[in-house]
Parts: sequence; C-alpha cells; structure tokens
Amino acid sequence: MFRTGMALVAMTLACCTCSIAPARPDSGRFVQHDLVMAGTTYRYQVFVPSRAAGGEHPPVILFLHGSGERGDDGDKPVAVGIGPYVRAHVDDFPAIVVFPQAREQWEWSGPGAVLAMQALDAASREFHGDARRTYLTGLSMGGYGVWELALLHPQRFAALVPISGAIRPPSDERDLFVTPVANESDPYGALARRLRTVPIWIFHGAKDDVVPLEDDRRTAAALEAVGNGVRYTEFPDANHNAWDPAYTSPQLWTWLFAQHR
Repeated sequence: MFRTGMALVAMTLACCTCSIAPARPDSGRFVQHDLVMAGTTYRYQVFVPSRAAGGEHPPVILFLHGSGERGDDGDKPVAVGIGPYVRAHVDDFPAIVVFPQAREQWEWSGPGAVLAMQALDAASREFHGDARRTYLTGLSMGGYGVWELALLHPQRFAALVPISGAIRPPSDERDLFVTPVANESDPYGALARRLRTVPIWIFHGAKDDVVPLEDDRRTAAALEAVGNGVRYTEFPDANHNAWDPAYTSPQLWTWLFAQHR
C-alpha cells in the first residue's frame, strides 16, 4: 500500500469549499467540500445537523471508511457505515459528521491521516463544532485508522469507536497495520498505555473472516489491564459487518455524546 515519509505528513494543506453552506442550517443536510493538497483536489462530505438538533456548537464525529470506499468521487464514504444511519435521522442527529475519502492504495496513515485531520479541522471551524466533544470512529480499514489517528493525536478526541478493525495486519493485506506501534514487541500494551485515559468502545463480529477477531480481544484486554474501562462488544451472529448493528444501537449514541475532553 502507498505510504509516505514524515515530510508529506507534515505538509501544509490549503483548504477550500466547493459549495457555500449557511453556518447553521434550519434542517440537517450533507454538503460536499474540497480539500487541496499539493495541487490535488480531494472531495469529502460533511453532515451538518439542524440548529434544533445540534445547537450552537454541535459535537463532531470524524468517520473513517473501509477499503471498499476508497476513490475520488466523494460519495462512497457516506454510503456505508455511519452515513446511512445519519441519513435516516437527518432531522434529529445532533452531530457534525466529517467523511474524508482515502485515495486508491491509501490507508489512514501517511497522506490519508493528514487528509482526514485537515478535513476535520476545516469542518469544525466552518460549522462551529465543539472541540471538547470531538469523536473518532471507523470501520474495517477505518477501524485501523481510528487507532492510527488516536495515537498520532492523543489529546484530540473525546472518545473512540473502532469497528471491525485491528492493530496487526490481516492475513491477506500485509500493508494494513497501525504504524505508531508497528515496531513494538507488544503493540497492544503500547497502544493501551498511550490511550489509557481515552474512552473507547470496540465492536467486532464474532464470525469475522476478514479481520481477525482475536486482535480486538487482545486490544481490549490490554486496555482493561491499564485501567482504561474500555467497552467491548462482539455481535455473535455478525461477520465482518459489525458496523450496521453498532451504529444502529441507541446505547452507542447515548454513551458517545456523554463523553467530553
């Protein structure tokens, strides 16, 4: 998979919007924006909640899609995972949701990590998001990305919700792993120590044959060992798609929006 050095990660990005949206619309809606990096335009979408649902400073969710949603159309990331749930609750979902899109062959590391954080920053500024209630979630490749970005920005997120992810590579995709702990003899313990105080809820399907279930079990155990208080849910009948039952769980949203930095 495509990875770059620290020079690209540190690159300054210029951000512009391709559509003009009121700061606080009267109804929830999705808007498409552009982000320019090194002369290349990257499309992403933002869900902006209604004024009644979100208030003056809504919470913010950064959503990281899976490998199947990579590309440059700006649309695929909203079609799977949190997007359909938000669309079904467009009038009462209370949070800004940011949907960056990784290019083909990218992961949520290197330029993908930079792109995601710049999209989050831009949307949070434009729509007056609450910095104390900024959350990170993702599925499959995006589950890996949750750990990646949380380790790179340990003070940024009020809570993490990785779904169907892992730390070490799945057997069929050796380039997919969490880079900040990749060289640790015990990557689970290293991650747990660095994220010891961050609220976390992990979801995985018990029948997952794509990303090893044992990896998330080991991560949860390591977090418990350092006193994190992690929540861990296995759906007994779910295969790799644990995101539909996770995102449609009312308990998840009650828990998530109660978390503050």
